[in-house]
Amino acid sequence: MDFLHKHIEALIFCADGPIAPDEIQKCLTEMFESEVPESHISEAIDSLRDKYASDDFVFALEKSGGGYQFLTKPAYQSSISILLKHRSQKRLSTAQLETLSIIAYKQPITKSEIEQIRGVNCDYSVQKLLEKELVAIKGKSEGLGRPILYGTSEKFMDYFGINDIKELPQPKDFRPEENEIGEKKE
Repeated sequence: MDFLHKHIEALIFCADGPIAPDEIQKCLTEMFESEVPESHISEAIDSLRDKYASDDFVFALEKSGGGYQFLTKPAYQSSISILLKHRSQKRLSTAQLETLSIIAYKQPITKSEIEQIRGVNCDYSVQKLLEKELVAIKGKSEGLGRPILYGTSEKFMDYFGINDIKELPQPKDFRPEENEIGEKKE
């Protein structure tokens, strides 16, 4: 069974993002020319997660974006943040973050609805979010002119480290005192 662990480990390592168990199963089934049971894949993934939970490794096998991938452990966040600071060209602007949050919470949504909420034109932000593959076209509205509907993508889930859109913080989770500027009146 150890050979199965090694093949799964290689697939997860080489994937450019989270790889789902069903995708792992398809690859292994094609390679071995025989059906690989889901239970064997789950056991192998659990075993690999235990292996990489050890302090001997600076990364761990985590579930993210509907699949599994290797991620650096939080203890090394400060050194990684320096690297990421140097690669900050890929960062989202404030306008892109605002647009993305509206899409995430209101999806599926049209560009005109986004602009109505933001109060400004959002063509550039939507285009950049589409290029970064954080937003996807989800279809067309039944409204006048059948405008395009936008929603979040799988890459969005991976980018923010969530498995489901329901994991986004809800407005009730934000405490007003944390979002106020100035001194508190008594």
